[in-house]
Amino acid sequence: VKMENEKLQEQTESMADYEAHFDDANPWNVVARYQEEGTNLHVKVEGIVNGGVIAMVEGLRGFIPASRLSLSYIEDLETYLLDVRVIEANQAEGRLILSAREILREQKKAEDAKKLASVQVGSVVKGTVESLQSYGAFVRLENGLSGLVHISQISTQRIKSADQVLHVGDEVDVKVIGIKDGKISLSIKALAEDAEKEQEEELEHVEIPKVEAIGTSLGDLFKNIKL
Repeated sequence: VKMENEKLQEQTESMADYEAHFDDANPWNVVARYQEEGTNLHVKVEGIVNGGVIAMVEGLRGFIPASRLSLSYIEDLETYLLDVRVIEANQAEGRLILSAREILREQKKAEDAKKLASVQVGSVVKGTVESLQSYGAFVRLENGLSGLVHISQISTQRIKSADQVLHVGDEVDVKVIGIKDGKISLSIKALAEDAEKEQEEELEHVEIPKVEAIGTSLGDLFKNIKL
């Protein structure tokens, strides 16, 4: 009985190997598996066609729509290498659709998360105004992340719109006042308020001289001040 069971197992394994080999013999089965497993494939653009480019996968002609090539503009498509995933494999219609966008989005998300972890609430950073909205201004920071300066955080004065104070391209100093759900809240007003507070604290520590210590010349005024 033991020998029969071992023989049956060997036959089963042999059949499984045969079926696997048979499946792999059909490139459509291979790319279908790539799609199911979400496999990343490194391909080269072989040609440019209307609406996208062509790349070969397992000997099959795959199409990458222009909208799925990149997160930004690509200048030289003819020598462009990229990582893609199979998003559609239809043997009956001969449709093999590839996409790089999903991989690039995952990479950018990971990079942004790493950058975000280095941003500290309360820190003061430099940035550039990249867009103005009815509710505030988006500022791109030096690390490449963007944050929102809500309209209530732009000025110590009451304003109706961001363009009363800011313009696209302006370089500004901003204070990080909050980070929530991956979004950065910034403030320009807080910096002005901090400066005012520092001035008030300086005034609180000013000592009024006694009458007998009052001098009569500018020399007396500046003699204890280091310039």
